[in-house]
Amino acid sequence: MYAIFRALGKQFRAEKGQTLRLPLMDAEPGATVTFDEVLLSSDGTTIRAGAPLVSGASVEAEVVGTGKEKKIYVFKFKRRKNYRRKTGHRQKFTEVRITDLKLG
Repeated sequence: MYAIFRALGKQFRAEKGQTLRLPLMDAEPGATVTFDEVLLSSDGTTIRAGAPLVSGASVEAEVVGTGKEKKIYVFKFKRRKNYRRKTGHRQKFTEVRITDLKLG
């Protein structure tokens, strides 16, 4: 049993009990979040695809916490111009645990 839902501009595949890393949200750890934009749902035998959304379907999740991904380095370089720039970036995320799937 799984569902594909859209949240914060991206699409995710959710199964019950799974932990996902979503882009940073304004939610406290322990809070419950509901995602209503379900694009596809499956109960193991039948697959229900929405046009564009599956009616009555939702994904419920519990916020576990927030954090930062591993650092990535960005290096800009122009040959023969003495131009070099090195910067780093760590993307922030919110970790959620899927508690319930309503397939509609």
